[in-house]
Order: sequence, then structure tokens, then C-alpha cells
Amino acid sequence: MIPAIERSEHEVTAIASRDADRAETVASELGIPNAYGSYDEMLADAPIDAVYNPLPNALHAEWTIRAADAGHDVLCEKPIGVDAEQAREMYDYCDRHDVTLMEAFMYRFHPRTERAAEVVAENLENVRAGSATFTFSLRGNPDDIRLDPDLAGGSLMDLGCYAVSAMRLFLGEPERVYAKSVDTRDAGVDSQLTGILEFESGATARIQSGFDTPFAESYRVEAENGWLEAENVFGADPDQPVEIEYEVGGRHVTEAFDPVDPYQREVEHFADAVESGSTPRIDGTESAHNMAVIDALYESAKRGEPVSLS
Repeated sequence: MIPAIERSEHEVTAIASRDADRAETVASELGIPNAYGSYDEMLADAPIDAVYNPLPNALHAEWTIRAADAGHDVLCEKPIGVDAEQAREMYDYCDRHDVTLMEAFMYRFHPRTERAAEVVAENLENVRAGSATFTFSLRGNPDDIRLDPDLAGGSLMDLGCYAVSAMRLFLGEPERVYAKSVDTRDAGVDSQLTGILEFESGATARIQSGFDTPFAESYRVEAENGWLEAENVFGADPDQPVEIEYEVGGRHVTEAFDPVDPYQREVEHFADAVESGSTPRIDGTESAHNMAVIDALYESAKRGEPVSLS
């Protein structure tokens, strides 16, 4: 994120850590002029206009609200909060304090994602099914924040939120979900989750997230007249060319995209929204709807039965 900000027309002027030495080390390595040993100190004293909040999931709301209290706009990492209710409260609070809040789903700002959504909306007729997968092997530190229930860890929160976002982007809002989760680490969070989303049209979508299997990022949409699919869809490197493939009416197409930094595009979109007073692409409604699906998937996995969304 820091290199992406520096590549834009904006700059990183301060960084904070719970440990002053760590903050100073990173600031020195990356040429950041101000370093602070507490978040409160930075919010009160740093020469900043906006804050990027990459803290563990359960801390997003607290420090987004504190940033808003200090008058700073906030780009907050996904997932925006611990549930849909908290997401709505965060956006409402920032709105009342006249600061911009945006959830940082950077993949939404990659030209490939934008083009894929366009192809699905304009060329695929009567979409019947979709699927999205995001997994990687999480090995090593058993105290990883992704495995901590007190910090709102879990594979659905860390990875599956992308898959949910993608299927909603392509298929719309589901009316019912069903999920099965597994806690293979005995950590109190899902290390693997598979969910089925059901839509009013009769279409279905499968989402999969996990820490137990090798790296995989993909989505696919299937319609009566064709399909679209892509790999490495949620975290393409800034120097990585990517593709989408689709078939419409028997015509097969591969579209290539030059390397682009989706983090930089995300930062620029956020800054433009702040400066113009416009609503960001990832707004309160979008964030709350994504979290509502995640809430329903967790509830379904807990109850062992489908859960409807209202």
C-alpha cells in the first residue's frame, strides 16, 4: 500500500505502530518523515489528511471512529468490520462527522475486474451459475491474527469476503445462503468454508475460502449463451499482466491487460472521492450488503441449515 500511495499524486507523511522502534524502522526504510509509537499520537499530531487502516478486523471500527473524531478520512481494509451492523454504524458515524469512509477492496479497481463485470452484464444472457475461490496454505505461526477469534479471524473474513464480493458483483444480491465450515486448527475460527448463494433468478453461486490448501484465486460465471473465467483475480501484482477468457454464442475471446497497480488505482479513487465530495465506488450500502452475506454464511454454518437474507 505504501509504494502504491507514493506512485500516486499523494504521499505517506506518517506511520504509527504500537512500538515506536518498529515505526521508526519502517519510516526510515521507506522514507516516511514522521513515525509514532501510538495510533492516538499520530491521529492527534501528524500532518495528515486521511488514514489507511490495515489493523486486524476486530479493530477496524474502533480506529476508524477515532480517525473520524480527528477529522481524517479513512480508507479501511476489508472486511470493513465484524458484521453488517457494525459496517452500517461505521459509515453512519463517518457521515455524521463529514469524513469519507471507503472499504479497501482493491481488486474492484483493476481494469480486468471492471471489464469482466461489463462482459457479464452486457453479453452473458440468463446467468445460471457462478463460482469464486480464494485459498492459500497458512503455515507457521499459530498465533497468526487470521486464526484469532478475538480479532475476527477466519478464512471467510480474510479471503472469502473477496469471493462473496465477486459473486455479488456478477450475479447481484443473493436471497438465501448455505455454508459448511471446518476448523482444522482448533483455533475457534473457520480454516475452510464453502458456501452456496441462491438468487431470485434461480441462479446459484459457490464460494470457497481456506487456509489449508494451496494458493488459488479464480472466478467463473456461466450463462445460457456462454461463460467467463479468470485466474489470479484478487491480488494481481502491479507488474503482472493478466487475462480474462469468455465465450459468447460460440465465439471464444481472450482479453489481455497490461500490468497495473490496483492499489494505486484504489488510492486515487478514494482521494478523488474525498476531494470532490462524491460517493466512493465501495460505499456504505456495498460494504453492508457484503457483510450481510458473510453474516448469513456464518449463521448457516453454525446452524447447519440455509439462511435467508432480507
